[in-house]
Amino acid sequence: MADNITREQYEKFCLFLEDHSGIVLGPSKQYLVISRLTPLISEFHLSSLAELLEKTQNTLHRQLRMRVIDAMTTNETLWFRDNYPYNMLKTKLLPELSNEKPRGTIKIWSAASSSGQEPYSIAMTCFETMIPRLKTPMGVQIVGTDISPTMLSHCKSGVYDYIALNRGLSPERKRQFFTKVDDQSMMINDQIKRLVTFRHLNLLESYAGMGKFDIIFCRNVLIYFSPQVKSKIINQMADCLNPRGYLFLGASEAMTGLCDRFEMIRCNPGIAYRLL
Repeated sequence: MADNITREQYEKFCLFLEDHSGIVLGPSKQYLVISRLTPLISEFHLSSLAELLEKTQNTLHRQLRMRVIDAMTTNETLWFRDNYPYNMLKTKLLPELSNEKPRGTIKIWSAASSSGQEPYSIAMTCFETMIPRLKTPMGVQIVGTDISPTMLSHCKSGVYDYIALNRGLSPERKRQFFTKVDDQSMMINDQIKRLVTFRHLNLLESYAGMGKFDIIFCRNVLIYFSPQVKSKIINQMADCLNPRGYLFLGASEAMTGLCDRFEMIRCNPGIAYRLL
């Protein structure tokens, strides 16, 4: 099926995807385009992948363009991925912030929430941390954003199948924070669900309406962007942080050469960045 995309079609599509989502595909990912977009041919009653790619370039086909970007968004995620950000949140950041603002609200942003595992992992960590300290978890507000309407709908439902639940979620947390829906899935409990709100956001656009945060998670998404886009995103996030706020990047992502407004904080293991 590789001959379904000519070199010219692929290059045009790569430019479209980078312009509208920031994702840089590179020169040899035709197979990814074919596998992810082929199902849309029948959904939009088109004759071929070539026709789909051609219509994607046309601004009149807004719904198709949104579905194409949705399909090309990578949504691989785990519960409590890499562990160290959540350990640091529990042992250092939440106690520190709750002492600094005992009557205030701790605000946390999960900037690429995908199917919801990261913001809900943050919420579970907050619940586990604040209750033993005799603080109400309602003093925490978590915002999850994503470019994909499909993923945001999934996040809001809070329903996960057993395959997804077994990827990083301990049996203890599954028992404490989830309720069985049927033989194949469970739903996250309201005590966790109500800590998180979800919003649509393209990281290439303005963050002016997001407000200010104490902590931002932007993990495992910058790897898909060009250095210029990475720098733009990090600097915009710096503008969204309260003084001395924290930013977490993915384990394979680094700040070097992108922004000079942060200092590195070693988590042993792992790294976080604190606004200067």
